[in-house]
Amino acid sequence: MMNVESASEKKTIKVLIVDDQSLVRQGMASLLAFEEDLEVIGQAENGEEAILKATQLEPDVILMDVRMPVADGIIATSRIRDSHPNIRIIVLTTFDDEDYIIRALQVGAAGYLLKDTPSEQLAAAVRAVHQGHAWLGPSVTGKVVSRLQAAPKTNRINYQKLLTTRELDVLRLIGKGKSNREIAKELCITEGTVKNHVTRVLTQIGARDRTQAALWAMDNLEEQK
Repeated sequence: MMNVESASEKKTIKVLIVDDQSLVRQGMASLLAFEEDLEVIGQAENGEEAILKATQLEPDVILMDVRMPVADGIIATSRIRDSHPNIRIIVLTTFDDEDYIIRALQVGAAGYLLKDTPSEQLAAAVRAVHQGHAWLGPSVTGKVVSRLQAAPKTNRINYQKLLTTRELDVLRLIGKGKSNREIAKELCITEGTVKNHVTRVLTQIGARDRTQAALWAMDNLEEQK
C-alpha cells in the first residue's frame, strides 16, 4: 500500500523543448525520455510558437534555444516569464557568449547550459530549476562571475540599507544555490521563516526570482564585505 501511494504522489515534470532545428528537438526529447520523472509534452520551433505553447500546454520547465527565427529565446523567455511566472526556463544553446548569458538571466531564465551538456546533467538541471534553484554550467558560471566582478564599483548598491543581517544571511545562501530546507537547517530556523525572508529579500532588491537574487548577491555582497 505504501509503495502504491508513493508512486501516485510522485509528480512528473512537464517539459517543453524549443529549438529551430528538428533534429536537436528530437534528440533532446529522446534523451529525456529515459528519465521516469520527466515528460516532454511538446516542442516548438521558434520563440512565438514557444509563447503560444507555454499558454496551451502549461509546462513546468522549458528548454529554450537562443538564436531562432520569428522571435529569439531572449524575447520568448521575457514574455513567458511575464505572463507565466511559475514556468521555469533553461536557456540551452551552443553559444557561451557572456552577453547572451547575462541577458537571459536578466529576463528571468533560471539556468543556462550548452547543448553539449551530458544528458544526466541536463536532467538534473531540469529537476533543480523545477524545485526553484538556479543552474549554470561550469563554464557559464565563470563568465557570469567575471562579468559581474568587472562591473563599475560605483554602480553597486549599499545592501546594508536594504536588508537585515538575517536577510543577508539568507541571500548569501541563495547565492550559493541552497534550497529553503538547506537554508533553514544551516540558520536553525523554520522553512516558513525562510520563505518569509526570501519574499522580502526579492522585494527589497527588485528581483523576480531566486536566480536574479543569486546574481544580485554575486554582484553586490562580495564587494562590500
